[in-house]
Amino acid sequence: MTYNVYMPTRVISGNNAVTENSSEFKALGTKALIITSKSGAEKSGALADVKAALEKENIAYDIFNEIGENPLISTCHKAGVKARECNADFLIGIGGGSPQDASKAIAIYAANKSLAPLDIYKREYDNAPLPLALVGTTAGTGSEVTSVAVLTNDETGIKKSIKGADCYAKVSFCDPKYTYSLPIKSTVSTALDAFAHAYEGFFTTKCEGVERLFAEKAIPMLYKCIKAMSEGKEITTEMREDLYYGSIYAGLTINTCGTAFPHPLGYVLTENYGVPHGTACAAFAGYFLDRCAHFSPEKAKAFEEMTDSIENVKAVIASLVDLSNISISPEEAKAYAERWSKAIPGNFTASPGSLTKEEAEKMLVINN
Repeated sequence: MTYNVYMPTRVISGNNAVTENSSEFKALGTKALIITSKSGAEKSGALADVKAALEKENIAYDIFNEIGENPLISTCHKAGVKARECNADFLIGIGGGSPQDASKAIAIYAANKSLAPLDIYKREYDNAPLPLALVGTTAGTGSEVTSVAVLTNDETGIKKSIKGADCYAKVSFCDPKYTYSLPIKSTVSTALDAFAHAYEGFFTTKCEGVERLFAEKAIPMLYKCIKAMSEGKEITTEMREDLYYGSIYAGLTINTCGTAFPHPLGYVLTENYGVPHGTACAAFAGYFLDRCAHFSPEKAKAFEEMTDSIENVKAVIASLVDLSNISISPEEAKAYAERWSKAIPGNFTASPGSLTKEEAEKMLVINN
């Protein structure tokens, strides 16, 4: 058994992680640009805590609060310009996956004035990104501990990720209390995303050694909560904490193992039909778990020991995914699948039994 692990982010977790560890910001510089969405960081209480921590350390700051869902490259580039204009030494990304992913790209743009928006995909520039701190407010992407940032091309509307050692945060603050105010719909979608990370990563061939330990920690924690939500049970504080820490364990899993085919297929639903990312990935969970049972029976047995029968897990996930207002014809599915006609993404080949473009087309036919 061989495995490689690289995790340079300092992770600080627990109640009041931000306010009780304010000196971590001081080590990054004397001027910060805070990256957020319009209201999520404020409603969660995370923004107030970050402001208090910065003021305690006499660190000046400005705020850029224009990050939306599925962050646009143009918005990230705009924020990079603002970071230079306000002479920021470092960035603080507060929010769910979108603000955190955006912050990783903004750190690159901020340090490289000549970098055009689309040039970020070339992954070639002269200067190292600005230092970055992250504060998570949803139990979903695990972006706090990954080297991935998923961005949306303004011109095509297509989501595409960047990844590399330069995309890690210097420090991430992981306090579940910031998820307490998250609406039910967002809680469900982000939980489905975290669970997808856990089981997709678990079934890849890379998931052995340390990564498997992370997955085996995440899967039962997340499934227990998702099953409870599928039964209409109240979301308790304990569940919120399990969902959040489960999402971090799942993030640590995909940081090395990556995701499988439900993720790129899910992008089609998000890009073209506005389906939240986690829900969109979960839409293909049934296909994925069936293939896992067939092509990876030993891991499938271990997965069932952590959760329930494959059929029951599929039913739980399906009960939380509503695509009744979406219809994709075979012709439309074929057109959507053209993005994979020249090269099969790693997510396909990483899946048990792999996946062909033609198989993906069949899976993309919905309610037709």
